[in-house]
Amino acid sequence: MANQKGTGTTWNLPNYAGDLFTADAVNTPIFSAIGGMTGGVQTDNFEFPTDSQYSLPVAAQPAITETASLTAPQAEEIVRSQNTNVTQIFHEKVSISYVKESNRGRMSGLNTAGQQNNVQSTEKDWQIARKLEKIARDIEYTIINGVYAKATSPDVASKTRGLLALCGGDGGTKVDGKSAVLTKALMQQLFKAMYDAGAIFSNVVLYVGSTQKQIITDIYSYAPTDRNVGGTNIKQLETDFGNIGIALDRFVPQTAVLAAELSVMAPVFQPVPGKGNFFYEELAKAGASEEGQIFGQFGLDHGPAFMHGAITGLKG
Repeated sequence: MANQKGTGTTWNLPNYAGDLFTADAVNTPIFSAIGGMTGGVQTDNFEFPTDSQYSLPVAAQPAITETASLTAPQAEEIVRSQNTNVTQIFHEKVSISYVKESNRGRMSGLNTAGQQNNVQSTEKDWQIARKLEKIARDIEYTIINGVYAKATSPDVASKTRGLLALCGGDGGTKVDGKSAVLTKALMQQLFKAMYDAGAIFSNVVLYVGSTQKQIITDIYSYAPTDRNVGGTNIKQLETDFGNIGIALDRFVPQTAVLAAELSVMAPVFQPVPGKGNFFYEELAKAGASEEGQIFGQFGLDHGPAFMHGAITGLKG
């Protein structure tokens, strides 16, 4: 069904009876696992550090003679780099007419005799709750699929980098599925590539859609233990690199498998002084309605790219 744009009235936003349901995804497995709206860290700069890296020389056995040891070797300093991400704006508006709020008892539907409005709070409060739900969904989608952009003026939107883009960028680990069906060999290729790149496999969880979840269940028929992280049930796969979790996420493309190292991830919030972050405030009155806005800024601290990995381009 199409949602209503503009101010909600008695006529374009009717009341109904019965239990309320939605077929849309409301769970946010990754966002919840790394802290959700109440966890994470704060920043006062829309660009923030995700990690600083250094590289050591290739390991080798020294061959230093006694004579050579009488003179100190040439100095070689280890250089560090800085990687960053950005916060981005999430902004929603609620507008409900006074007449709509005062007609809570007016019902629409086939037979409303003896029925009650399935919204027990005010319409405004219910709409605010749904907008916060929408923001959480948008954040989860962005954590996975976000494409990076850094604002250079007020007319350019900053967009936080998501995990799939991170895995496909410099220093990331991505395996091309080449439109094939997921196999154990491809899974092993991903885990090996991640390990060789430097991944520590401290708390890696595979996030997948329904298609790849069923295939992985067939591949790894033995799941030793379950655990619950952020309200999400996570199965455990036994691999050469330790037990790796697996969880469903409706926002992961059906053609992809995402391996996220949760131990290096955190949500980053940029609060407005005196107001906080993801706050609701009333807007100036322009007539017989209540209008308000929800405003917040979020970015993903994903840690080093080499900690994560993905298989993309699989048969969906």
